Amino acid sequence: MELFIVVVIGIGVGLVLRYVMPNRATYGALLLPAISGAATSIVWVSLLWLGQRSEGVWIWVVSLLAAFISAAVAGLLLPRRRAEADDALFVQLSGGKA
Repeated sequence: MELFIVVVIGIGVGLVLRYVMPNRATYGALLLPAISGAATSIVWVSLLWLGQRSEGVWIWVVSLLAAFISAAVAGLLLPRRRAEADDALFVQLSGGKA
């Protein structure tokens, strides 16, 4: 049950970051929430396997911090990568002239 709760909170973190980050028109509306939800669940389960208890504070803090960091990094890197890919495709389609 705690896994479900922490993943929903992680998805909420990604959803908030989606509307706070610049250039959000360059990626899908659910991409950052999906990335943060996946990161939250992976970190949560990994910490459980390492012996953390779900009643502890640190498992919650680290899992939600992973959600924030993963969504923030993706939100910053994806628009830049998209612009580079669009420019390269434009050059290719226009016959090599920019």
